[in-house]
Amino acid sequence: MIGGFRAAVPRTFAYLRVSTAGQTTETQKQQIAAAGIAVEEYRVMAETVSGSVEAIKRPGFARLVDRLEPGDMLVVTKMDRLGRNAMDVMATIARLGEMSVRVRSLDLGEADLTSAAGRMTTNILNVVAQFERELPIERARAGIDRARAQGKRLGRPPALDPERRAEIAAGLRKGEAISDLARRFGTSRMTVQRIRDGYGKVNARTKET
Repeated sequence: MIGGFRAAVPRTFAYLRVSTAGQTTETQKQQIAAAGIAVEEYRVMAETVSGSVEAIKRPGFARLVDRLEPGDMLVVTKMDRLGRNAMDVMATIARLGEMSVRVRSLDLGEADLTSAAGRMTTNILNVVAQFERELPIERARAGIDRARAQGKRLGRPPALDPERRAEIAAGLRKGEAISDLARRFGTSRMTVQRIRDGYGKVNARTKET
């Protein structure tokens, strides 16, 4: 008894998720019971929602979080129930930790993921999350390096000044191929074609006069 009020008893909640209506959350419920964790039925949130949706944007999960109080524990069968990817899982655990809510994932043992021991596990997740963030950037850089090594021009071709356009027109008059001219002047085939079309119109007007 504290200050004439009975201290709140920590409660245990469970979050169960499947991706499609053809799946069932019953197996997850059985796994939690088999782990010796008792959860009142009205404290179980079962939801059918795609795993690609961020945890906090899942209607059922959001309602469950609203019910949680300091000292409560949230149980899931697998870590991926807490987010769409490693970054989202980390954000979810951090949010619950700030609420003083304990988090347990059966696939990671008995550790509270918001505790010091649990943070060792989430630190690994943080590395994975960083990897997920950097991988697309590294792939893009590798692609740019390969293109440069192969002598490919990156970005939009530079604009042609009048002198270079005149040189291309001269090449067209000599019968040079559009692709050869585009490659030699570092521009696109479309640009050379526009110069050709413009040259044809000028030539036609000259004949008319």
